[in-house]
Amino acid sequence: MTIDPHLTIENYQAALKEGRAEPYDWWHYCAAHIETREPEVQAWEALAPRLPALPSEVDVGSKPLYGVPVGIKDIIDTTNMPITWGTRGYLSSPGSQLNAALVTLLEQQGALVMGKTVSTEFAYFTPGKTRNPHDPTRTPGGSSSGSAAAVAAGMVPLAFGTQTAGSMIRPASYCGVFGFKPTFGTLSCDGVKPFAASLDTLGWFTRHIDDICTTFSALTKAPTIPALDNLKGVRVGIRTLPIDEPLTPEVEQALANAQARFEQAGAEVVPLNLDARYEALVEHQKVVMAYEAAQSLASEYQDYAAKMGVKLVQLIEQGRATSFHRYIEAKRAASEMQQALAQVFSEQVDIILAASAQGEAPKGLDATGDPIYCRAWTLLGVPCLNLPLSQGSAGMPVGVQVIADRWQDEKLLQIARTLMKAD
Repeated sequence: MTIDPHLTIENYQAALKEGRAEPYDWWHYCAAHIETREPEVQAWEALAPRLPALPSEVDVGSKPLYGVPVGIKDIIDTTNMPITWGTRGYLSSPGSQLNAALVTLLEQQGALVMGKTVSTEFAYFTPGKTRNPHDPTRTPGGSSSGSAAAVAAGMVPLAFGTQTAGSMIRPASYCGVFGFKPTFGTLSCDGVKPFAASLDTLGWFTRHIDDICTTFSALTKAPTIPALDNLKGVRVGIRTLPIDEPLTPEVEQALANAQARFEQAGAEVVPLNLDARYEALVEHQKVVMAYEAAQSLASEYQDYAAKMGVKLVQLIEQGRATSFHRYIEAKRAASEMQQALAQVFSEQVDIILAASAQGEAPKGLDATGDPIYCRAWTLLGVPCLNLPLSQGSAGMPVGVQVIADRWQDEKLLQIARTLMKAD
């Protein structure tokens, strides 16, 4: 089968079942595309040493991800590839004795692990080698930089990352792909290097909303998520946190474009006022992340502080200096606001539309951008999805994110799928 760049996972499964495709067609296509694009993009830390085996004694196409090549962020354990946790070699391991739970689940669903994608250092701010596929002089974002870039460059249709602040949504926006951070706790982080355990969330990137939905159903055993005829009756509130951070004109335009698209699909855009307690969540997230990172990386800091990136050392030292009472204050605020936000979703809106990032991917490769517009939502543990709907003045992608209440992932994805299929 000749692989079309617009191929979806569902279409590939149909082709397999009908005999129009072979199980390794997509793998071979991606391998050839990696050979072409990787010298410029540099999205991969390691590639699989051999062709992975497919599940035995199952019918072709009987698994939802059968034969689908995937990328795995280099903080996630695999048995057959080295792991460096984005440290550029000062700390590495030839592999783990066990695959991360996610990797096993993917393989059970028929996915083929193509390789390990580049991460920033321990999934924080120190950049890796990856470049933005749309402009190699710009950052792809972080910390899931390699996964976002690999998908955007067409090297794999699906890649996994993590988000602790904005590490899924921001690179998805910068690279112009769909990036989904499900409700905190949806997927097990067993076998994933912890950074801040109460924030770390596994998510994934694709070029098609259909593939976001297919992957969600495959990994959670949720029913298939169909598109609706329209979005009539859906209430969309627009609110970016923090509100006092001025939006750039290109982000304002991206939000306006998304609002118009929602309205054309039949949704109602409604006023949404959130009080000052929501503004404080950004600082609370910083406290929680620093405090927990100082604990998670205690051994690494003790042995390798001199080799660590400056920003990571500063964060760990900030966490070490944070009192337990300040940490608990932040955790209690998060719990309180989760309940408050649940009431907002119950009474006022179905989803929230917000900025994903501060604009186009910044020039330069020495930083990965600011996760400012993701921090509050990550602390609240709610599902977030980047929609690649706009471009900025330099022709680079500018995304927006849509957000639902905790455990309303299926509702969020159904609304997004309907929006993307609307004329």
